[in-house]
Amino acid sequence: MATSRLVPTALWRARPDVVIALDDLFGEPVDAYVNGSQVWLRDDGPGGVTLEWRLHPVAGYRRPDGMGTYEVFSAAALALATGAQPPAPLEALWEGLEVFPAYGDDVEPQPLAAAAAAALGIPPDASGLVDHEAVADEWERSDRATSIVAALLAQLRPS
Repeated sequence: MATSRLVPTALWRARPDVVIALDDLFGEPVDAYVNGSQVWLRDDGPGGVTLEWRLHPVAGYRRPDGMGTYEVFSAAALALATGAQPPAPLEALWEGLEVFPAYGDDVEPQPLAAAAAAALGIPPDASGLVDHEAVADEWERSDRATSIVAALLAQLRPS
């Protein structure tokens, strides 16, 4: 039986200030997925380690009608920043932002959380070590109907 690898992670619940900070400080995601995930890769980690910042979709995510996969984040972030009507309510799009070493670098959870908080300007809601494989397996088994963020929070401690 293979042993799962624990990954240092920091996590923020999706809130307007988090999405606005992502847009203001990080700009457009480097990738967006049809499942709703938005991804940034940045050298924000301790010692310049590359971090993956992943905005996780809500369980059962559905892209807003009339929007392309790569348009959702920018349209939602702009609407949240200006008080306009977003393409869908935030709680129908994303449920949390996770950050972790992009390439498996050996980083301790506390320095990762501190570096991520400095980069985003908002302290995380939780941090620690997570088993990504277990979270992904459950999400796939449920046909994307389980909450990735709830699964991560169950493994983390409040920051």
